[in-house]
Amino acid sequence: MRSTSLILPLAIALVLGTAGCSESTSAPAAPAAASSQAAMSTARSHDESSYAQPEKVVITDLALDLKLDFDARQISGTATYTLDWKQPDADALVLDTRELNISKVEAIAADGSASELAFALAPADKVFGSKLTITAISQPQTVRITYATAPTASGLQWLEPSMTEGGKLPFMFSQSQAIHARSWVPLQDTPGVRFTYSAKVASRPDVMVLMSADNDPAAVRDGVYEFTMPQPIPSYLLAIAAGDLVFKPVSARSGIWAEPTMVDKAAAEFEDTEKMIVASEKLYGEYRWGRYDMLVLPPSFPFGGMENPRLTFATPTVITGDKSLVSLIAHELAHSWSGNLVTNSSWKDIWLNEGFTSYVQSRIIEEVYGKEMAEMERMIDQAGLREEMQTTPSAQQRLALAPLGELDPDEALSSVAYDKGAWFLQFLEQRVGRAAFDTFLRGWFDSHAFGSTDTDTFLAYLNSELLAKYPHAVTAQELDEWINQPGIPASAPKAVSRNFAIVDSARIALQGSGQLPSKEITANWVTQEWVHFITGLGQTQDVALLAQLDQAYQFSGTSNGEIAMRWYPLAIRSGYSQALPQAQAFIEKVGRRKLIMPIYAELVKTPAGLEAATASFERARAGYHPITTSSVAALLAQARPAD
Repeated sequence: MRSTSLILPLAIALVLGTAGCSESTSAPAAPAAASSQAAMSTARSHDESSYAQPEKVVITDLALDLKLDFDARQISGTATYTLDWKQPDADALVLDTRELNISKVEAIAADGSASELAFALAPADKVFGSKLTITAISQPQTVRITYATAPTASGLQWLEPSMTEGGKLPFMFSQSQAIHARSWVPLQDTPGVRFTYSAKVASRPDVMVLMSADNDPAAVRDGVYEFTMPQPIPSYLLAIAAGDLVFKPVSARSGIWAEPTMVDKAAAEFEDTEKMIVASEKLYGEYRWGRYDMLVLPPSFPFGGMENPRLTFATPTVITGDKSLVSLIAHELAHSWSGNLVTNSSWKDIWLNEGFTSYVQSRIIEEVYGKEMAEMERMIDQAGLREEMQTTPSAQQRLALAPLGELDPDEALSSVAYDKGAWFLQFLEQRVGRAAFDTFLRGWFDSHAFGSTDTDTFLAYLNSELLAKYPHAVTAQELDEWINQPGIPASAPKAVSRNFAIVDSARIALQGSGQLPSKEITANWVTQEWVHFITGLGQTQDVALLAQLDQAYQFSGTSNGEIAMRWYPLAIRSGYSQALPQAQAFIEKVGRRKLIMPIYAELVKTPAGLEAATASFERARAGYHPITTSSVAALLAQARPAD
């Protein structure tokens, strides 16, 4: 999952809580069930964010038979599990749920006959939901649960037609990472368990239904859809969407699903996807998931992208017309090797997903768009990480996090996992050489394919398969600094961009003389260069200078979210009130947290700004995803004066 490679400062990121942005807040008291589980196992691979007991029994296959009800905002039906019992004396199947109505649990015999099983749904914990314990003394191979979701399910968003691009049909989509899958399917909701799945989904006949599975580009809307995912996936990669969706291919194995008014623009923006797949295969081996399609969601999608296998979910905010933000697609595609193929076994090792993916993303960008584009993005990432480190608690600056305990894994994620993780791999590449490191990384993906792993396992593999061959390349102290210590090690190789040097010169000249950069200089600037230009203007600027820039470059009202999320906070801090109406219009239209939270965070610092932010939130909240709603509501509540 990614917000694109352009990362926001931690002062803003602390409010967000996923997709490269994290909230470092004091955690609530631990639920007894989660605490007792943590006490049972201290292994690095243990997932304290799940009630499941995979050491006793694991789900190997999931069969869903579901109905979508847009009016009730509900998914209902059955989930049937094929189980592998690990312990002879195990007598219960424990699953994760959140706000699910469980009406029946049955054991299914080989002849298809069903017998009811006793079950107990524990009181809900506000972070982990409710533990579902199914009594299964006979250890049945197949269990079926009949259930229904709540309209407020944290992993689902239901949109009225007016909230979509086309405005004609309703829309629904899921977001399962990190632990939201349990809000729409009872599961062992942990990345340490992988399963294959199939699904039959009934819906109103005028919408197209898609899943993170074998979507047929030629499928017609008939109200009943069937899916198969033959490769085993963890629960957070289970995904579903339904709406006014059409398909347009960009290659024989890749294409765009989007609303009719968006599909052509998206296909043009992402036309290089096949080049990215080929580049990835050249570096890291065969793409093992069949098709690679992309679903462009409405603007309310809370993240940049989500790497659901075979069907990346993507925000429309990266469709700028110049391909300058397609690194998001490179990132989600990279997850097909790092994350989807080789997965962190618990969220405290999220860097194994996101750090590896950010590294691979950069290599893809370099292969397809050249080294300079990759260097610009690396410089932005590195600068953002350095700024974030200034306010990040030291315990969260480590790659290998301590056990999360009662902490919501959404809140444990920061750009440390993405950018310090990628930086560490760039450091290793520099020390041993690119050819040797490419061979090593490809071997890591091949040898751990379709499995879940942890930091200890990676370090053992690193030492045996790479560092043993280059015994003087990396010291034990350097390795420890990267993995277990806070901060950015002195050994970190710094990215250098010649384009940014030109941008810096233009900005310095502007601030010294008041003369805008010439059109010959700025005409071919891409998003990354404008981001570097605006960021370098500092925390505040003279209002007259901002007005001059706005008149020349039309920053206010821009449709480019990466520019908007930097320009509007600068304008608000500087007292450039002319930008406020456009800032409000932006946060009321877009639901992507990375882009809107920096603007909200600046607004709430003054009474007038807090009033404007509150008004915008009230107008926009019906179209926000539940995750976004929660983030904005928490920020506003914190900013309001105590009674």
